[in-house]
Amino acid sequence: GILAGCNSMCAGYLFQPDKQYDVTYDTGDKAIQCGRHVDIFKFWLMWKAKGTIGFEQHIDKCLDLSQYLYNKIKNREGYEMVFDGVPQHTNVCFWYIPPSLRGMPHGDERREKLRRVAPKIKAMMMESGTTMVGYQPQGNKVNFFRMSRVNPADHTQLQSVDFLLMRLRGWVTT
Repeated sequence: GILAGCNSMCAGYLFQPDKQYDVTYDTGDKAIQCGRHVDIFKFWLMWKAKGTIGFEQHIDKCLDLSQYLYNKIKNREGYEMVFDGVPQHTNVCFWYIPPSLRGMPHGDERREKLRRVAPKIKAMMMESGTTMVGYQPQGNKVNFFRMSRVNPADHTQLQSVDFLLMRLRGWVTT
């Protein structure tokens, strides 16, 4: 309708059509800036609560957690980084490659099968209720996981990264 026509950014990386639920419930694309219009207020509140040094420490911890995840998966069997080089931000973008695709030569058939992996695993994550990681396509890159480390308050963050990597293998084999 009118709201979608006025505000829609058609942000396919946020509102993927291949979800396990009815995507008409994703209303964010009907709001200006995909519903992110209050982010600056949240930023200001966090800055006021933490102070400049506390905010710097928060960001440094998020970057450290992203580096930890990157180091855990960059040479790990069954994982491929989407982009070359060390992430310069809190997002770590990767594919989980199931054993059935690891020996398959790169090409259209592999791309089509790999495109379906992240949505399937995400559905299993949501059903299990243990973790949830976003996925998206970008340009000519098929669906990949985009792990964003934004909450360093949890003192078990390193263990949660390890848990995620263990569960990815488990979800694919179940």
